[in-house]
Amino acid sequence: MKKWFAVLTVLFFVFSVSVARADDTKDEKRLETKATEINKIGSEGRGEKAVTERLEKEFGVDDARIKSLRDKNLGYGEVAITLSLAGKLPGGITDENVNKIISMRQGPPRAGWGKVAKELGVKLGPVISGVEKIRSETRKELKRTERQEKRKEKMERREKREKHEKMERMERPEKPDRPERPERPENPGRGSR
Repeated sequence: MKKWFAVLTVLFFVFSVSVARADDTKDEKRLETKATEINKIGSEGRGEKAVTERLEKEFGVDDARIKSLRDKNLGYGEVAITLSLAGKLPGGITDENVNKIISMRQGPPRAGWGKVAKELGVKLGPVISGVEKIRSETRKELKRTERQEKRKEKMERREKREKHEKMERMERPEKPDRPERPERPENPGRGSR
């Protein structure tokens, strides 16, 4: 009986570790997907500015910190993950915490975000939620900006058209009055007979 209990305990442990690793892998994939989406947004036209502003607002950092992280070959998504992880550490977002996370991530050996979070004692779920929030808020801001620009362009076209129409009306010369017909002189010879 004790032998079966020991075997079941070992099997349960192996199963739970593999399930935990599968969950970590699933969470890491979700996190990587969100990071990739942020990178894509940041690579498009006004997206770079929008992502940078969102990161500044969300984490209370300045443009210089984001630029320094980008200079370390981190995409905008990785910057978001790094700042999110650093914010969960004692002391918050400090150079020491950020550098610690980057060195763990970039290695050697290179570690996945799940392993980095685990070694730091941080749960990956809140990090995923934070990164998702940055992604969705940035997309909303870009759409809002795009709508405002379209409205502005439409108003400018309308104003230009109205101005053109007004100019055409002003430039047209008025039609001259019809000249009056001279009165016909009466023919005295015809009516006197």
